[in-house]
Amino acid sequence: MKKFMRVALFHNLPSGGAKRAVYEWTRRLANEHSIDVFTLSTADHDFCDIRPFVNKYRIYDYKTRELFKSPLGRLNQLQRWRDLGELNHISRRIAHEIDAGSYDVVFANTCQFTFIPIFLQFVNTPSIYYLHEPFGVKFTRNFQRPYLQTSAFRDFVNQIDLLIKLYVHRLEKIQKKSVENTKVILANSKFTKGMMIDAYGKEIPVCHYGVNTEDFSPMPDISKHDHVLSVGELSPRKGFDFLVECLALIPREFRPELKLVCNTIDYQEKDYIESLAAEKEVRLVILENLTTQELMIEYNKARFCVYAPVLEPFGLVPLEAMSCGTPVIGVREGGVQESILHERTGLLVKRDQSKFANAVQWLLSKPDLAAEYGRNGREHVFEHWTWDKSSSKLSEHLLACA
Repeated sequence: MKKFMRVALFHNLPSGGAKRAVYEWTRRLANEHSIDVFTLSTADHDFCDIRPFVNKYRIYDYKTRELFKSPLGRLNQLQRWRDLGELNHISRRIAHEIDAGSYDVVFANTCQFTFIPIFLQFVNTPSIYYLHEPFGVKFTRNFQRPYLQTSAFRDFVNQIDLLIKLYVHRLEKIQKKSVENTKVILANSKFTKGMMIDAYGKEIPVCHYGVNTEDFSPMPDISKHDHVLSVGELSPRKGFDFLVECLALIPREFRPELKLVCNTIDYQEKDYIESLAAEKEVRLVILENLTTQELMIEYNKARFCVYAPVLEPFGLVPLEAMSCGTPVIGVREGGVQESILHERTGLLVKRDQSKFANAVQWLLSKPDLAAEYGRNGREHVFEHWTWDKSSSKLSEHLLACA
């Protein structure tokens, strides 16, 4: 018989895959355990709302300081340093209230400002932290964008700026202490596990995500349209520029439209992607803030899903597409290569524009094979990637930690 637990759940998450994961876990764990939530006002509480499944939902008010504009922008690192100090005080309160609540275990998720929540270094209740993505100085992504360009002089000043060093030192100290005091850290992928072991030298088991096979399912009445689909926040790290560049290499008479479904928008990046698509003569459609039902319809309309984020820790998008019976062409890097089965549920391709473009054009020319990949993908998700399997594994980790 499974043991009943009182669980203190923390998150400070925006909308996106990590919040969807917390939603799917919470609504299943709540059938067997009592869950109280501790969160910040900066989180997105309405997206994948977990409040209907929990007993208590405690929101701590927190607001970051207003940032300065040029020519005082250098002071912003001081503002962020002060923000961490205030967050530290709130975190002590959270830890105190959790310890006073006689919980069996803490289930902590990402904080937008520190990745690993600060309160974990103060709490005495046995705690698990779930790594939705790696963090630390060894995990970096580099992007080239016109709107991000800096001068050599500015780069030099950044290297010697004491306020930057002050902020970074405080953040790294927080992260190190929180990692040390957390009993168990779980990773969403082998890629994330490897990055964090390299950074902190702590043993980290993997507990994979899942996908909701009812929310994302084949819709036989919907016919395929002449476009490919990618999903995710509109930001540099999602690699939409790479997809535009790849499609531009396909002869115009075979070139599909690229449709993007985005939950959050960086408007500088949106302007850049739209300008790039116009320059490269790639037809582009951007849809914002779709419901789960609307997203499922888009997965079903697409010939296939194309997915090329930069060092994505895992990515729910390939699983959602495969659950809808839609094959995926993804980059062979990060956690993406852990969910797509090459030449069975889709294709994995190096981050090479020419090779990726060839893969897209090749699969477009083979609709029967694409349909077979789609059927295989649905079967693969049912066999290995359901939220029930993921939640059962997570529950075992929580019980062992408690």
